Amino acid sequence: MTPSTEAWDAVGASPELATLAQRFVLRSRTLLVGNRQWTLEMPCSAEDLISEADFERDERLPYWADLWPSAIVLSRAIAALDGRGRSAIELGAGLGLPSLAALEAGFAVTATDYYADALLFARRNAVRIFGRDLSTALVDWRAMPQDLGRFDLVLAADVLYERPYAPLVARAVIGLLAPDGVALIADPGRVALQACLEECRALGATVRTHDVVPHEDGAAKHTITIHEVRLG
Repeated sequence: MTPSTEAWDAVGASPELATLAQRFVLRSRTLLVGNRQWTLEMPCSAEDLISEADFERDERLPYWADLWPSAIVLSRAIAALDGRGRSAIELGAGLGLPSLAALEAGFAVTATDYYADALLFARRNAVRIFGRDLSTALVDWRAMPQDLGRFDLVLAADVLYERPYAPLVARAVIGLLAPDGVALIADPGRVALQACLEECRALGATVRTHDVVPHEDGAAKHTITIHEVRLG
């Protein structure tokens, strides 16, 4: 999908979005989501963004700058939904591909991440692809904001790569779900997955497998499982 002149003008009208092209070496990737080709911009190398100071402070690493298979699989599942009149939020959005799919499906979307630059890239891609901005919130799972509200759809793609994240993600999911909402957690089998799902159950939610999707990315093959979490 080629961005319109209006979309490029909208990027240029926002200095914080426009300057990403000066602050980062960019690359593009085109992929099929639903029945459309999207071209996303992202940093050329996540490794180049590693900061020793950030890691020493809270072991922060720039995982957000990569486009992960779980995000691709989850975005394609979301593209088939009808989000009109419904709300969605993504945890650990990174580049925000599932958030963009939810936006395309008609949801009122909020993308959240721990990195401000991740949210800027998600917004830049929303403007480039759709010609409109994306609502975002800077969120630390260790101190969840109390004013985010509750959502019909809660999304997370490959966020359980560290054991301490299991209870944090589970509590965030349960705290953000509307009474009749659903959370979709896409995961390739990370170390904290099962503990997170067990914590969701301990908090009173029901958990089931929504889908199991083989995914190939060049020579790499993955199996991504989408887990469904509901209250009660």
